Amino acid sequence: MLDYSGMPNHQILCVDIRSFYASCTAVMMGRDPLTSRIAIVGDKNQKGSVVLAASPRLKKEFGIRTGSRLHELPTDVRIELIEPDMKQYLRISTEITKLFHRYVPKESIHIYSVDESFLKIDGTAGLWGDAWEVARHITDDMMREFQLPCAIGIGPNMLMSKLALDIEAKRYGVAEWTYQDVETKLWPISPLSAMWGIGRRVEKRLNRMGIFSVGDLANHRLDRLEAEFGVMGNQLYYHAHGIDLSELGAPIMDGQISFGRSQILLRDYTELTEIQHVVLEMCEEVARRTRRQRLAGRTLHLGIGYSHRATAASFHRSRSLTEPTAITMELYQICLELLKENLQLQPVRKISISLTNLVPDRSLQLDLFNINRERRHRLGYVMDDVRERYGSASLLRGVSYTKAGTARRRATLIGGHKSGEREGTDYAKG
Repeated sequence: MLDYSGMPNHQILCVDIRSFYASCTAVMMGRDPLTSRIAIVGDKNQKGSVVLAASPRLKKEFGIRTGSRLHELPTDVRIELIEPDMKQYLRISTEITKLFHRYVPKESIHIYSVDESFLKIDGTAGLWGDAWEVARHITDDMMREFQLPCAIGIGPNMLMSKLALDIEAKRYGVAEWTYQDVETKLWPISPLSAMWGIGRRVEKRLNRMGIFSVGDLANHRLDRLEAEFGVMGNQLYYHAHGIDLSELGAPIMDGQISFGRSQILLRDYTELTEIQHVVLEMCEEVARRTRRQRLAGRTLHLGIGYSHRATAASFHRSRSLTEPTAITMELYQICLELLKENLQLQPVRKISISLTNLVPDRSLQLDLFNINRERRHRLGYVMDDVRERYGSASLLRGVSYTKAGTARRRATLIGGHKSGEREGTDYAKG
């Protein structure tokens, strides 16, 4: 075990609303979130639509999980299929944040997602009691005012509070993990992807090194992890010991900041031109998000996920650029190269694009063989201004008007899903 005497030892709460979309919908319908059998699906008319949330009872009785497909759900009259009401969910999330303001100032709140937040409650014991008391106050307020069940993890840093939430509190309501619990609670975690911050690809690489649990990771040689993963290897090692030096609101995995877009297609795409049309739309969005922060990227990542009917393995490839860029067509040309080198013409169902290794977009390297580069650079910002003023669908590329395009439909969504605006529907507090 490491010496924790000099490590951050705050009181951090990680608050999660259980099955947020499904629970909010149940309350809006006058139902009990804990006894309702509700599945929130992106589009009831698409058999391949994703389950965005399942109520607690639905999970327990039918084993339905977030990410399941509509066609995988059993035929049972007790299961209610409901499309999302994103405007209402966002409004409720805002009201919940106001509830947190009663206990801590806004600078001590980090909104991690629409249904999950971190609260730093250092120095509030004189007002509200210890961390367990604050957690009880919040859970009581949440039920009394919103009729929403929540779970809360408590830890000395963001990482430990999140792990306490995911591994223990979601079963028992409230849980606390301290540095003394690392060996008994953190190290047994397996598979590795069950730990926050470790994805499937990283898990596979760790497995090839003979690392199958967090304990294995914590007891592996640091120099070998750094040789394999670079700076991320250092972070993985210390996270396996429960150490997280990031400040509230900072990314848990430093160096992972990127701008990306990922979408699951509503049908299988089998034609190369159709796939290219969607890739161009996504490059436009990634470039736009990057330009919005006045940044440019040096590394482009492209991921292709094939349909379950395909025999080919999905792939993820990246390419470093000679010069950092946030120009749509330059990103698109790199994607075309990666597609030409790696794509097998089998049904495609998922596409992801991201831009990393970001730098300020302050200067543009001129190219004698590409005299229009500066014009395209400025044009991107002009197009962004038009879309900011008149909406994302006010200026679209021609490919968005083909049958393969998805940008026009997605422009009508909130958070990637239908707004679900229901006339006369309001959220009543208790």
